[in-house]
Amino acid sequence: MIELSSKDLEQLDSKGISKEKVNTQIQTFKEGIPFVQLFQAAVVGNGILRFSKKEQLELIQYFENNRGSLELLKFVPASGAASRMFKAMFNFLDSYNSSKEKLSEYIERTGDKDVQEFTENLVKFPFYELIMEKIRGKTASKDEEAYLFVKEMLTENGLNYGFFPKGLLPFHTYETGTATPFEEHLKEAALYAKTKGRANLHFTVSEQHDQMFINEELSVGPKISNQTETEFNITYSNQKPSTDTIAVDMQNQPFRNSDGSILFRPGGHGALIENLNDQDADIIFIKNIDNVVINKNLETVSNSKKLLAGVLKKVQTKVFSYADLMDKGNVSVEKADEIKLFLEKDLNVRFPSNYDDLSVSEQIMVLNDRLNRPIRVCGMVKNEGEPGGGPFWIKDTEGKISLQIIESAQIDMDNEQQASILQNSTHFNPVDLVCGVRNHKGEKYNLLDYIDSKQGFITGKTKEGKELKALELPGLWNGAMAFWNTIFVEVPLVTFNPVKTVNNLLKSSHQA
Repeated sequence: MIELSSKDLEQLDSKGISKEKVNTQIQTFKEGIPFVQLFQAAVVGNGILRFSKKEQLELIQYFENNRGSLELLKFVPASGAASRMFKAMFNFLDSYNSSKEKLSEYIERTGDKDVQEFTENLVKFPFYELIMEKIRGKTASKDEEAYLFVKEMLTENGLNYGFFPKGLLPFHTYETGTATPFEEHLKEAALYAKTKGRANLHFTVSEQHDQMFINEELSVGPKISNQTETEFNITYSNQKPSTDTIAVDMQNQPFRNSDGSILFRPGGHGALIENLNDQDADIIFIKNIDNVVINKNLETVSNSKKLLAGVLKKVQTKVFSYADLMDKGNVSVEKADEIKLFLEKDLNVRFPSNYDDLSVSEQIMVLNDRLNRPIRVCGMVKNEGEPGGGPFWIKDTEGKISLQIIESAQIDMDNEQQASILQNSTHFNPVDLVCGVRNHKGEKYNLLDYIDSKQGFITGKTKEGKELKALELPGLWNGAMAFWNTIFVEVPLVTFNPVKTVNNLLKSSHQA
């Protein structure tokens, strides 16, 4: 137990963090977080489903037939700041002087391919005209123009895109004007998350951007509403202060700010399991804010989402009928075997090796526990070398095997056997989830009961020149959903178009 002063306790109280939680986190730093044990890569035929064209159409139709009676919600993690997107451009602003050297000399001297790609393709960016209107005629050379363009784009006296949330930057250019990811998500929701003319969306945003999102909704909401004949019900939430995690020094003591207060840091996207837990619907679609498509690809993406929802609805219907039977207590040995087979085949559940030695009543308890869990159906795209988590079978400390989305940081790359399993993986996770969070009685599960707290990350950081250790909570689609029932489905690559750097906007999938 660490010693905390009355001032420390006041600080914890103001954030809604208990003393016990802090002590648990410090214990985690002391013990470290072990690497996960990969058992096998999940591949098509062993952990990943691939459907024929005919099966896809049937599943899409199954969702369409049922959607009228379902409460649907689209949940969009949108707190990402654009500053990371422009990292190379900020660097360029700091280190280039057009009066002292040519742009070509700068690129040769620094080897900065990002700046080269950006400056050679200015005209292709959706904010090109907007910026050129402001700087036209103010520069003596093309090199100076490129510098002024970046300055106007990023700085406070210009467009200030460096401060923007990613979701509110212009991403796509159409004949009618530019569109932000926020706007593109509304178009999508109208296609697959609408029931009886109404679509519900929930965005998790940073507090400092609250008003900006509301303004964008007021600006583009009515337009997309008219275009798609959809009434949008949009809500927002911020990451909770209670999900911040304590930082420690290299001796695992609380890291203190210069004013003596304890340093807490945001817990990463895993903190959003709390925001997700505050939502309730029959089916919740989850997709990151920066993963949007241009209009011509909307139908393909929408059908992919409907396919995943069809898979979920179909399996859920069966889960609910078995759970009802078990509630009534009339499950024969044959029926129990049938349920076990269904869990193994359709929900990828792996049973403990001693299952057959259990008494019938014990077996039924195990089956009941495995049936009554939230379900996630995750789209998986073929691996094209993009960074991101991948689908694996993993083995926990008790020898239990389960299907999980694992990030490379969770894998011991020095272990040849583990590294070779990683090499065998064929797909990765584009954060494309469709979730069932209610049980057979229509009651919502408490999602906080299904987190594997051992799947967080410890990372090294510095503050004011001092080294510290930070703790990231288990990722939203990683350890935060570790004890859900899981299905992986292959989806087309066009469904994955993230914008990690500004130059990603030059990809054909973002050029309308």
